[in-house]
Amino acid sequence: MPVERLQRSLARAGLGSRRTSEELISAGRVQVNGETATLGDRVDPARDEVRVDGRRISVDPGLRYLALNKPRGVTTTMRDPHAARDLRRLLPSGPRVFPVGRLDRDTEGLLLLTNDGDLAHRLTHPRYGVEKEYLAEVEGAPSGRRLARLRRGVELSDGVARAVDARPAGGARGRGSVRVVMVEGRKREVRRMLEAVELPVRRLVRVRVGSVRLGRMRPGEVRDLEPEEVRALYRAAGL
Repeated sequence: MPVERLQRSLARAGLGSRRTSEELISAGRVQVNGETATLGDRVDPARDEVRVDGRRISVDPGLRYLALNKPRGVTTTMRDPHAARDLRRLLPSGPRVFPVGRLDRDTEGLLLLTNDGDLAHRLTHPRYGVEKEYLAEVEGAPSGRRLARLRRGVELSDGVARAVDARPAGGARGRGSVRVVMVEGRKREVRRMLEAVELPVRRLVRVRVGSVRLGRMRPGEVRDLEPEEVRALYRAAGL
C-alpha cells in the first residue's frame, strides 16, 4: 500500500474523525517509529509503527481481526483432510487469517482469528495473562469446595492447572453451570479440570477472550472486530 497522511491512517484505525486525529497529532500525542509526529507527516501503514499516548495502534489495512462463534463439531484448523468439518467454510473471503489458540472439536464459542502474529502470540502465551472465560454445563452440583479446588489448582497428567476464577452460574435437576476463567489453554484443560473435581462436562462454551465477548453471535456467525476491541486486546496483551 502507498504512503498516506498520518491522520487518514489514524481515522481508519478508529481513533475518530480526521479532525480528531489532527488534534491528537497537534497535541504531540502521536509517535511514528519512536518520533513525535507532526501535521503533514506521511506513513507507510504496512511498515511504520504508530503509537498514541505510548500505545501501539494497528494501522495496517492488511491486518485482519475476526471473531467466530465456533459450532460444536468443527475442528480448529484451516484445512484438515481428516476432519469432518474445519474452519474454511465458515470464514469470509479476504486476507488469510489463522486461529488464535484452539478450541477442541466439541467445545463451542468465541474463537478469534487474525494475521497479526505479534498479537496472536501474546493472546495465547500464559506469560501475558490474557483471560479466557468459559461457561460449562456439568453433571453434579458445583459446590464451593469443588470450585475452591479449581482456584487452588488440580493435578492433571501434564501438571497442575489452576483457574483464575471459578464460580457457579445456576442450574437445576442434578446439573449445574460453572463459569471458569483461565489464562492458559492446554489441550482440553477446562474439561479435564472439571472432571478432576467430579463435575464432568456436558457442554462447554467460551464466552470471552480478554474484553471481547461472544454476546449474541449465532453458531457459525463471524464478524470483524471493532477498532476499539482490537485496541483493548493490544492493551491486554501489553502491546
